[in-house]
Amino acid sequence: MRLIEPTMEYAQQIREFRRGLLQCGDTMDGTGSLKTYEDPSRWISFVRACKDPDKVKEGLVPATQYIYVREEDRKIIGMIQIRHRLNDFLEKFGGHIGYCIAPEERRNGYGTDMLRLALKECRKIGLEMVLVTCLHRNEGSRRVIMNNGGIFESMAHETSRNLYLERYWIDIS
Repeated sequence: MRLIEPTMEYAQQIREFRRGLLQCGDTMDGTGSLKTYEDPSRWISFVRACKDPDKVKEGLVPATQYIYVREEDRKIIGMIQIRHRLNDFLEKFGGHIGYCIAPEERRNGYGTDMLRLALKECRKIGLEMVLVTCLHRNEGSRRVIMNNGGIFESMAHETSRNLYLERYWIDIS
């Protein structure tokens, strides 16, 4: 398993990954706005621009997008986004990392491994403490975070979508 920045080599799989998440009504956290991009090439261009602090759209922060690929069959199993810093919204609700696993691949330990690999990337960009959030009562995501050293800090209520989020900090110093 490895994290790869998305390329056109994976365009068809990106399209299928998106379709699978939309069909099951997933929130698509950690996919860098994939929900709004039907065309994988446009999405890839968008996530590349998000990595460059000079090209990030107003209101967003620099972020690196990864696809999580199973090496044996080169299948995209998940997606994860690392936000290089926090803005007000991310500090309260979104955190440094957002992620999701393909619906048919859930409950196989992939989330824990994907987050572990992403935390290594966080160290490379100079982060020492990483905030990760999950929906209240999302037991799978909670376990992924806690398996990677997450320490519960607080609960937050995001009023515009009426969501309760659990906030966890992970020390990677």
